Amino acid sequence: MKDKGLHPKNKFNKGYNFEELTQNNSALKEFVFTNTYNAVTIDFSNPKAVKELNKALLFSFNQISVWDFPDENLCPPIPGRLDYIHHLSDLISSEEKEVTILDIGTGATCIYPLLGVAEYNWNFVATDIDLDSLDTAQDIIDDNGLDRKIELRQQFDEQHILKGILEDEDTFSATMCNPPFYKSAEEARGANRRKTKNLGNNAVRNFSGNNNELWYVGGEKAFLHNYLYESSLYPKKSKWFTSLVSKKENVESLQKSSKKLGVKQFKVMPMQQGNKVTRIACWQF
Repeated sequence: MKDKGLHPKNKFNKGYNFEELTQNNSALKEFVFTNTYNAVTIDFSNPKAVKELNKALLFSFNQISVWDFPDENLCPPIPGRLDYIHHLSDLISSEEKEVTILDIGTGATCIYPLLGVAEYNWNFVATDIDLDSLDTAQDIIDDNGLDRKIELRQQFDEQHILKGILEDEDTFSATMCNPPFYKSAEEARGANRRKTKNLGNNAVRNFSGNNNELWYVGGEKAFLHNYLYESSLYPKKSKWFTSLVSKKENVESLQKSSKKLGVKQFKVMPMQQGNKVTRIACWQF
């Protein structure tokens, strides 16, 4: 089944070849079956099956052969994450020989740096506030021999996003971010319960995620406005500042604020994977 809406350059936009994928990751085999419509598939409500599928997708890149992280961390859907990388490539000038990206909130899976290195050979500085996540990410980097391409930095102050991370010599082609959606742990748990109910009881871990991945005081809107404000303090550190934005109304409010902060160009790149519609907000000073 072809995934509608993926970027034309996305290698997964023609659907999944499970025969090839089980060769990439033999642990996927036990979850593959033929359904009543005679289609080869997996049970997408089973978090273990989904994790092994995404491992298989990631292992289709030659540079990546190890990707281990705890079950309580979110398992990112590889095709959608790869789409952000391709859209970022569209944004960055093709004349740039040496591209370095700042990934804000990289998480334990370190997924954007892995994909950016594998697809475009970019360099990354990746940040997170959670030390356990950074430890896991560093293990993944080391196991794949990518320590020269990906540098990790810890954010020690949850009030800040760029402040305390940026160093004098830093210059980035772009920043990227997948911000937390929810305003509190309670709101995140409520959303988890709703999704679990819709898919059946065994789906709980499909929507796992630690606090820093899922919520931020004030939710996505507060995070984005803090990010925008801090980018105005370091306007020359990056040619582009970008972020995924799940709620359409948050883009409008961000765009209004950007004018007051001296943003010269603001654009929105729509993204779609299956029925899920999202967008990337991009701005430069």
